[in-house]
Formats: sequence, structure tokens, C-alpha cells
Amino acid sequence: MRFLVLIKIDENSGQVPDERLMSEMGTLMQQMKQAGVLLDTDGLRPTSEGARIRLDSGKIKATDGPFTESKEVIGGFFMLEAASQEEALEWVRRFLLTHGTEWTVECEVRQLGGYSQELM
Repeated sequence: MRFLVLIKIDENSGQVPDERLMSEMGTLMQQMKQAGVLLDTDGLRPTSEGARIRLDSGKIKATDGPFTESKEVIGGFFMLEAASQEEALEWVRRFLLTHGTEWTVECEVRQLGGYSQELM
């Protein structure tokens, strides 16, 4: 089963990952690769560099970032291949624990639905 993990952060907190956090995350990501569960991962650029495009009643509207109404934003993601949701959640717990007590981070874990294969 494949899972998308969305990493939610407060973009306005001013927090930047320090050397300890980057090292621990790097170690964990290597362990996830070796276990064959990590398919892809990356951080996202700030919302100030992004855009939103919305379809509403047949009309498209584009809005450039930053998105001031959003306190919590997706700061990164990773894709997992796990035998079960429980296994995916355990890897995510380990990821969250690397952040220590200084950070507030939330991860949304969603299993991929396989819909793209129906379209191809």
C-alpha cells in the first residue's frame, strides 16, 4: 500500500531546522530507504513563491502567495510503501519524534486510492 504523508507546519513560526534535526531526519530517511518504505520525500518552498488555482461555478481564479489566511501550511511530504497503515503510522511517529520538543508539526497520512490507473 502506498501512503502520502503531508507535513504540516506553521510557516510563520520562524523556525528553521537545525543541524541536529537535519542529521536525525537524514538518519531516519536512510533507515526508511534501507527498509524499502521510502519512495520519495522533499520540502516545499514557501507559500510566498506559490499560487493557488481554484475552479468555482465554472470560473477559474488564480491567487499568488503568500496565503495570509493560512496559518498552517504543507511544508513537505513523503511517499511511503508500507504493508499496512499501522506500519506507515509507525514511520511517521519516528519522523515526528526527530523534531524534539521545540517544534509543533502535524502529519496527515493518506493512502493512495489507485484512481490514476483507472484513468490510464
